[in-house]
Amino acid sequence: MSTTELVPTEAGEARITYHRAAEPRAVLALGHGAGGGTGARDLVALAGALPARGITVALVEQPWRVAGKKVGPAPKTLDLGWRPVAELLAGRGLPLVVGGRSAGARVACRTGAATGAVGVVALAFPLHPPGRPEKSRAEELLGSGLPTLVVQGAADPFGGPGEFPELPAGHELVALPYGNHGFEVPKRASVGQGEVLDLICSSVGDWVLELV
Repeated sequence: MSTTELVPTEAGEARITYHRAAEPRAVLALGHGAGGGTGARDLVALAGALPARGITVALVEQPWRVAGKKVGPAPKTLDLGWRPVAELLAGRGLPLVVGGRSAGARVACRTGAATGAVGVVALAFPLHPPGRPEKSRAEELLGSGLPTLVVQGAADPFGGPGEFPELPAGHELVALPYGNHGFEVPKRASVGQGEVLDLICSSVGDWVLELV
């Protein structure tokens, strides 16, 4: 059973939906992308699978989503809507790993070290805009200042696993055999959608537990 909490921020109220572990060893806070919410398939899968492994999952809705808007604001405003949430969770005693998908991954990379988190999970990190590899955002990822796990689909137009630069010590990349930016698997693929989601959940769960 999930519970929710509203957190005031400079960008408005953010909303946390908790999927709690019975005996938690860590909290994984996950933000959503710029065009969607916490109903994304990977976020839902993680919230369903990780509590049984001792990881409480906190799905965080940015203030713009809570207010009913359809398009995310500028990165600076996204950071303002995230920092108080992460700081609140970090101050509650359990190790906090921050992360998210797409724009949420960028926010976690930019702010994680300053909020008291111990690591970052970057799902579908948008390395560059589609078709614009020269507009790299690698600096955000490489400069997270924390151990960082990247989970990337092979067919992600925002940057496939092979496009990432050499990662520094403490950073790891899990390359999924299929999956676009939303980790959607083609119907004719040799693995099913459920298998890819299971791989995401096992990879993130293993990494978080090894970290804490």
